Amino acid sequence: MGDKLNLQRQSFLGAGSEIVLGRSRAALVGLGGGGSHIAQQLAHIGLGNFLVIDSDFIDDTNLNRLVGATMEDVRLGTAKIDIAERVIKAVNPAAETIKRRANWTEVTAELRDVDVIFACVDSIGCRSELEGFARRFLIPLIDIGMDVHESSGEFSISGQVMLSMPGKPCMRCMGLVTDEALAKEAARYGAAGGKPQVVWPNGTLASIAVGLFMKLVTPWETHKVTPLLLEYDGDLQTVAPSNKLAYLPAYCKHFDSLNELGDPFWTPDALAVVE
Repeated sequence: MGDKLNLQRQSFLGAGSEIVLGRSRAALVGLGGGGSHIAQQLAHIGLGNFLVIDSDFIDDTNLNRLVGATMEDVRLGTAKIDIAERVIKAVNPAAETIKRRANWTEVTAELRDVDVIFACVDSIGCRSELEGFARRFLIPLIDIGMDVHESSGEFSISGQVMLSMPGKPCMRCMGLVTDEALAKEAARYGAAGGKPQVVWPNGTLASIAVGLFMKLVTPWETHKVTPLLLEYDGDLQTVAPSNKLAYLPAYCKHFDSLNELGDPFWTPDALAVVE
């Protein structure tokens, strides 16, 4: 059989789905608890091309949630992108994996060349900026996030998965990004790290994100509506479309101008030079 991934048992995804997945390219921005799950699952479903982006190295605080990481990686200080590549290649050696140990803003030329972006970051500001980039280049963005809240000594887990599509409601429309939240984060000098994270909510949210990706790129379920915002209740162990969806505008009111689309440095003169 060689190194070719056998995908016969997911043929229900539609005729040619294996070819489509093999040719598709996804970017993973952030390879911690959520991103590492997504990398593993995309490898299993046969994604052929990965762009993995993270500037960080593993430490002992990551082992409770980072898929594929080992105590030996902690000892060696392995880069998270290298762990992700190892996981991907162990499942699908034929997958092309481009690694960038950098901030996503440093690799925008490569990021423009993907079909979907998975945003697995903690910062609200980073989420907002990454969505703005994705909107400019008409790239669907799938964002995941989770948090743990304390009330009267009790802890509750919650999270969400959001699909940001060109022309559809954005993070601001859905209330996930607000001026107040950005201001509070800026007052803390942008330090959004240290949020409680555990493996099973990360895995749940990552699985939903991969499911949304599959609905985007394969012929599976073409006649059904794809919810743009799904909410996770970690106490009840439930996932459901958000109640906010009933009140959202049909079209995004924040990215509504053609002036906000495309390469900001593109001009007719630049095209003439290329020709």
